[in-house]
Order: sequence, then structure tokens, then C-alpha cells
Amino acid sequence: MHDVADLAQSAYGIDAPSAVEALLERESLGPTGVGHGVALPHARISGIESVVGVFLLLEKPIDFDSVDRQPVDLVFGLFAPEDAGVEHLKALARVSRLLRDTGVCTKLRANRDPNTLFTILTEDETMKAA
Repeated sequence: MHDVADLAQSAYGIDAPSAVEALLERESLGPTGVGHGVALPHARISGIESVVGVFLLLEKPIDFDSVDRQPVDLVFGLFAPEDAGVEHLKALARVSRLLRDTGVCTKLRANRDPNTLFTILTEDETMKAA
């Protein structure tokens, strides 16, 4: 969770200790390891104005208490404002749908370049907009 929070801090200015606390509090309700090496930790947090996300491709998979008991190497952390309504749920559903696609996960695991990873993660939305 610390890596997710640190990345959120550097990318969006989110206070890392607050982010870790919010992520761990959410995780205490039930694990966000959704299976097939994917985790979707998420939390509502004060001090941000819109839903934001960070992606980590881990070199060494970690235990995330996933539903299938498999270690996780793809982590997409999602942060929403405390007062976010359906935007938070819509973003979580969109990311979940994307990372259930084994083709997308295979592409993500085969690449290390941040620009390529960004393209893979956003190409679905680009295709819909075209």
C-alpha cells in the first residue's frame, strides 16, 4: 500500500500517510485482490477534487489475500474524493472490466515502458471516443 500511496503523492499531491491509512481501512473490509494477479485497492480521501488512479507493475508478485490465493503483480490504486458519489463506483467498474481482460493483462505484463503502459490502460477509452 505504501508504494501505491507514494505514487499517488508524487502524481497528484495526495498525502501518502493519509492514503495508506485510507487504503488499509478499506482493505480491512475485504481484500481488493480480485484474482488472476490483479489488485484494485481503492479509497475515498479528503483533499482531492476528482477520481484519480495509479498503476503499478510489480517485478516480484506479492501476496494480496486475493480471492484465488494467487500473488499479485498488477496493482491499480484508485482514489476518490470523500463526497464522490457514483463517479467512484463507475471508475472502479471501468478499471475492473479492463483488468479482467486477459489480453490487456498480458500486454501490461510484457511491457515496462511507462508510456506504453499508459497507452494500454487508456486504449479502450480512446477506441470508444473514436
